[in-house]
Amino acid sequence: MQFTEIETFRALMRMGTTHKAAQLLGVTQPAVSQSIKRLQSQSGITLFQRRAARLMPTPEAHGLMAEVERAFIGMDAIAHRISSLRQGGVGRMEVSCYPAFGLGFMPRALGRFQQHLCTQPGQPWPQVSLQILSSKDVRERVSMGLCDFGLMADELPLQGIDHSSFARMKGVVVMPPGHALARFQKVTPRQLAEARFISLNPEDASRRRLDAALAALGLSVQVALHTPYAASVCELALNGLGIGLVNPITALDYVARGLVIRRFAIDVEFVCVMVLPAGKVLSGTAQSFLSVMRHQLADDEQQLGAFAVAPH
Repeated sequence: MQFTEIETFRALMRMGTTHKAAQLLGVTQPAVSQSIKRLQSQSGITLFQRRAARLMPTPEAHGLMAEVERAFIGMDAIAHRISSLRQGGVGRMEVSCYPAFGLGFMPRALGRFQQHLCTQPGQPWPQVSLQILSSKDVRERVSMGLCDFGLMADELPLQGIDHSSFARMKGVVVMPPGHALARFQKVTPRQLAEARFISLNPEDASRRRLDAALAALGLSVQVALHTPYAASVCELALNGLGIGLVNPITALDYVARGLVIRRFAIDVEFVCVMVLPAGKVLSGTAQSFLSVMRHQLADDEQQLGAFAVAPH
């Protein structure tokens, strides 16, 4: 079994057709087909079945693909490290971040970091890579050493990586302008339970904490929509589809567009975790940026205090 056959199998699984797989690999369609035939013959496993002139993957193919992807993650890590070494590694900073902090907070922090560097003679702007990913993918990249550090939610296990709490914040209720609950300084659990609710996915740790807090009061939310990201909750709320409970840092990104923020009468915690590859020592650039991030977080929290109240 040759590496090229595994590579061809992966390309076909990812692209869906022999034509697209051939384009990706820079070979002919017959070459793709012959490679797949050899792989099936050598493995003794039927990986694809032909239907209407297309090769359709079998359950065995999907099972093999999971193992192949894990192997290629390791190869991607090697390629990433080679690229970093080729470019010197100095003056580079790679950050992975989940959307709750990546879409608005990180750009604000990077802007502040640029201003900070301008006041430091001889401190050039580093080459920065900011990857906005799910918490699962952030954890994966950190564990493989593909970034300097990451920010993620707290619903995933943290074994095998270094970690610390970056932010612990009380969730806020978000709603469209003119909503009936906007006249209150705080939204009560019963008001939340009676409203059309835009929910984070059930596996989200903060959603589980909300459900537990409401269940203790004999209440539950009326879910109209599920979505994995706080940014999506805010967008949906702005479009009049209901109210939601989100990380306040994310909510702040939407205030200028009219999103209304109100405090929730009970505490439901949203936790942002900073994660690093095990045993990694952060560069001076990354340490300096983390300091700027903490200052930005303090400023954002202060700004939120002015928005999360009802107008007089």
